[in-house]
Amino acid sequence: MRFSQPILLLIFLTACSGKENLDNRNHYFDIKGYFTKEAERLQQDGPVIEKTVSQNNGAEVKDVKLTNWSAELELFAESDINKPAWKDSYDIVRNGPETRYVAKDTSLRTKSIAIVRSPKGDIRKIVILNKTKNALYSSEDELVYIPDSIYQIKKHQSVSIIGRNSYAVSARFKN
Repeated sequence: MRFSQPILLLIFLTACSGKENLDNRNHYFDIKGYFTKEAERLQQDGPVIEKTVSQNNGAEVKDVKLTNWSAELELFAESDINKPAWKDSYDIVRNGPETRYVAKDTSLRTKSIAIVRSPKGDIRKIVILNKTKNALYSSEDELVYIPDSIYQIKKHQSVSIIGRNSYAVSARFKN
């Protein structure tokens, strides 16, 4: 009988700690974690990319070997929707290999994230749409990432005093 009380206490504590861990899990796809791992992998692999940077009507193209992949993929990682306050703020729509997270609340910056997977479950493509709008400023970002192939960042801004500005970054991995 004396052994049963400590065992029950141990079971109770284990059950409680298991529930605590469950509450700390991500409710949606872990964008931040994915792009952190991608940046680490690419930093180690050191691929050469053909990078095109354009602003309004001008463009520049060059081959580069990046030294800071975390900074390069930062806009993607910043689109994380796994904040505790946003737990029920996105609809999850599954259609074949694509899972789409769509904002229910129009005030959320990240409007949608679409993730396309291969039949084996590997990520084939991620598309993120971010929008911000207030009385002085509006911004729209479209981010596309295809692992080991391309990534694109298209940004359109409008500032009431300054006017409109558009820029894009497109990078193609050279094999």
